[in-house]
Amino acid sequence: MKIALIKGDITTQKVDAIVNAANSSLMGGGGVDGAIHRAGGPAILEECKEIIKKISRLQTGKAVITTGGNLPAKYVIHTVGPIYRKEKEEEQEKELGDCYTNALKIAEEKGLKSIAFPSISTGAYRYPLGEAAPIAVGAVREYFKENPNSSIKEVYFVLFNEETYEAYARA
Repeated sequence: MKIALIKGDITTQKVDAIVNAANSSLMGGGGVDGAIHRAGGPAILEECKEIIKKISRLQTGKAVITTGGNLPAKYVIHTVGPIYRKEKEEEQEKELGDCYTNALKIAEEKGLKSIAFPSISTGAYRYPLGEAAPIAVGAVREYFKENPNSSIKEVYFVLFNEETYEAYARA
């Protein structure tokens, strides 16, 4: 099992699945969410609409999977990170960790071998980078400790800028 950091664009990664830091409506938005929807094309949005018809909204920490559309990745796993509020720190740590764990569970169920994560909740949702990076790396490590025979062999954190890359390198 390999965990690697990449400074770059998650929409260009040649992996089985990329993870989208989505909003609860799954209708696209800004940041990585908007970039994935734009690069992946309308097939992703159509599947998201079908999912939302069934579940109304995706809850924080939960995850669902759609096609990758026009992306190099076969699938997109959408997860909703917490919107940071200092007074709910402990609850939000669990929710943020759940984003990574639940995405890995879905990838495992599909028998996928490689997955790429962005830094979830550290953009518009304002989760402090220095706190989010150790939660992300810790959740992935813990998942593999508990699932040593996982089909997933490669996990990439694809980080958009130097500051984010450095925070994950420290974690």
